[in-house]
Amino acid sequence: MNRDTFKFQLLKDKLQAAEQRDGHYLLRGFSAGEQAAPLWERYMQLTEIEAAFKTLKSDLHLRPIRHHVQARIEAHILVCFLAYGLSVTLRKRLQAHAPGLTPRAVLETLSGILMLDVHVPLADGRELVMPRYTQPEPDQQLVLEKLGWPLPPQPPPRIRRAQVPAPVTPRET
Repeated sequence: MNRDTFKFQLLKDKLQAAEQRDGHYLLRGFSAGEQAAPLWERYMQLTEIEAAFKTLKSDLHLRPIRHHVQARIEAHILVCFLAYGLSVTLRKRLQAHAPGLTPRAVLETLSGILMLDVHVPLADGRELVMPRYTQPEPDQQLVLEKLGWPLPPQPPPRIRRAQVPAPVTPRET
């Protein structure tokens, strides 16, 4: 194909209709023929893959980590895949229960609910450890209610033995 043999015709009415739509794609493939539909599907898969990587990097804050052991590399990939799977699941749940929210907004909102250990010293030298999560703020409670996610009951307290300091041995000079 060269300049002399290449011919095209611009269908102005179809171009105008496409421009009037809210967003459009134009995928040009030479001699695509019957392969146009599979070409379009592959292109759309590419945009979905790019969106997945964007989610991993921006919403989930996952970055490459340089591992040198094969098992650690595979574990890192698994954790990233699981995080992305949970993100997609959250997005689908939001579409059904809270269509105006994005996964990123939910994660940012719920990140203020903290789990912490409250340590209370006892008279006999032991200490009472009470794992507690913070009380959700009204906006956090609203998100939890929209998604149908009740918080679990507060974990029970536990008692730790007294911390015995390590014996100090004199230094030789």
